[in-house]
Amino acid sequence: MSILVHEKKNRFYRWELALLLGVALAALIGTWLSGQQSALAGRVVRLHVIGASDSVEDQAAKLRVRDAVLEKAGPWLEGISDQEEAGRVLATHLEELARAGAQASDGAAVTAELEDDAWFPTKRYPDFALPAGRYTALKITLGEGEGRNWWCVVFPPLCLGSVTETVSERAEGFSEDQVCLVTGEDEGYVVRFKAVELWNELTDRFQ
Repeated sequence: MSILVHEKKNRFYRWELALLLGVALAALIGTWLSGQQSALAGRVVRLHVIGASDSVEDQAAKLRVRDAVLEKAGPWLEGISDQEEAGRVLATHLEELARAGAQASDGAAVTAELEDDAWFPTKRYPDFALPAGRYTALKITLGEGEGRNWWCVVFPPLCLGSVTETVSERAEGFSEDQVCLVTGEDEGYVVRFKAVELWNELTDRFQ
């Protein structure tokens, strides 16, 4: 009887040890993944455009506003290679960006603001992807902002470049590893980005 109890205790201890090792490994991987996302977040200013509603007309206006804002902001950000400086430049031109958006929206009210800690999900684009996490963001809202979102990047100009330009040519300030990561040359990047998203959701629940 005592031998049976001893064996059961040993099985329990082995299971407990495996669980603890699994938790420790998950924490280690999660910290590493979050570090990768944070490093990318320190290089970019995201763009978040919110439609007035989900009507066909308002969603079309959202895309026109997106194009107008990106075109307006482009010249101000030329020659800038630092995210903080890009943020300061955009912050000084928010009223002009809102006016450009309002003109493109055919009269709908448009507001522009710079957010320091905006949440973005994992997003894939034709030639690059970015992991979920918190980013500095230029937020453009049409009307009451009750429509679908459009997410991309205003700095560096990953969403507004010549068709002949590669992401690496537009991603000024990115390291070679970061360029490989966002363009998919680093195999498994989408899986890793989804892991970042799941890890951030988990840690947010315990904060």
